[in-house]
Amino acid sequence: METAFVMASINALINATSAVVIVRARRFIRNKNVPAHRRLMIIATVLQGVFLALYLIKAYLFGTTLFEGSAAVRVLYLALLAVHVGAATVSAPLVVYALVLGLQRRFGRHRAVVRWAYPLWLFVSVSGPLTYLMLYGLGRPGYGLQAMLVP
Repeated sequence: METAFVMASINALINATSAVVIVRARRFIRNKNVPAHRRLMIIATVLQGVFLALYLIKAYLFGTTLFEGSAAVRVLYLALLAVHVGAATVSAPLVVYALVLGLQRRFGRHRAVVRWAYPLWLFVSVSGPLTYLMLYGLGRPGYGLQAMLVP
């Protein structure tokens, strides 16, 4: 198995895990469990930091992975990828800012920023694994379900 594929798989898992963690953290804050919310949001932020480091290392070492599937699926993949990258670019500084505000206990401002940061971050955490599944499950012969089912 290629190192680039393994790294992409780990990143997809990190993104999916982040989605679960931030949804759970939101539930904790709605139930007024601030310590649990704080812990989970720190965990989610660390996960995203690890994701970013691995993503940049993978991009540096292996470059980009081209989509090799059908033209129709390629259009959908590229559209999702473009929105994902745009949302990730906007959400990253918002998430860091929201975390700093929360840790500083500036909760009014924190809530105002989170109104934008949370849905963007959740979208990025879900769309990342979706782009991975489209790229490797539908767009690369020998990967995805094909690789798992064919010996």
